[in-house]
Amino acid sequence: MLDLAGKRIVVTGGAGFLGRAVCRVLRDRGVTEDRLFVPRRRDFDLTFEGDVKRLYETARPDVVIHLAAEVGGIGANMEQPGRFFYANMAMGLHLVEHARRHGLEKFVHTGTVCAYPKHCPIPFREDDLWNGYPEETNAPYGVAKKAIFVMLDGYRRQYGLKSAVVVPVNLYGPGDNFDPRSSHVIPALIRKCEEARLAGAPDVVCWGTGSATREFLYVDDAAEGIVRAAEKMEDPLPINLGGGIEFPIRDLVGQIATACGYSGKITWDTSKPDGQPRRALDISRARKLLDWEPKQPFDTGLATTVRWWREQKPAVG
Repeated sequence: MLDLAGKRIVVTGGAGFLGRAVCRVLRDRGVTEDRLFVPRRRDFDLTFEGDVKRLYETARPDVVIHLAAEVGGIGANMEQPGRFFYANMAMGLHLVEHARRHGLEKFVHTGTVCAYPKHCPIPFREDDLWNGYPEETNAPYGVAKKAIFVMLDGYRRQYGLKSAVVVPVNLYGPGDNFDPRSSHVIPALIRKCEEARLAGAPDVVCWGTGSATREFLYVDDAAEGIVRAAEKMEDPLPINLGGGIEFPIRDLVGQIATACGYSGKITWDTSKPDGQPRRALDISRARKLLDWEPKQPFDTGLATTVRWWREQKPAVG
């Protein structure tokens, strides 16, 4: 098992939602601030190879935990499929190649549940990742992230680069992205229900039919799984990180409305896509290899997230 406390660690995306949680776990493991490097986009655009090369020269990491991504909900994926493929593919491509050149001890890649086939047996098992094409609205993002799985496997076999790959389900929690143009389902729905409650609006309009299902993982649980993968894994065997409960979106909206105290009508815009029909992960590999499973009950995590958003609103308008 790799002792991270003595290592120089780069966390790409470390200033973001998941990244801040991962950095908290790393600090709890004894990683000191002088050994923890979080590149900011204004200083290092990781889609450019020159900036990635300069990052390795500047930070001189022993371990890279790659969380940075360009990502969003269904709408954002439909509006920017080319950019989502290019940006995520370019970041992974350059970071892994320069990990090899730098002689990195460990590269940790965070994949995405969007990499799974559209019609994948439930629960999703890691062995099914290549048994079909992803759901079309987020396929460019999912395929780009999944291609790095293959790159890491090749680099492990040819160059001996040690690595780990985790595949988290949809995340939620305090600090999430609540921008309506790019947010995922839980923050988007919390914002809608809160704004409707405050405005006294009679209804909230949601995309799709409400029949699609999703599973959600609290951000702190995901961070713990990622750090355990960094400590324990040396081969890029994909490992699911899931929340354990599959919700129809219709039921999820009801829970969020209740948590927000909104009692208006939920209207479904069926002209908009549902996305992948079902998502639920088998986490038996994470239990076996990482001794990990989610700890946060969903209702508690949801209440904490709603409370956090209410506290932010005076600052964000």
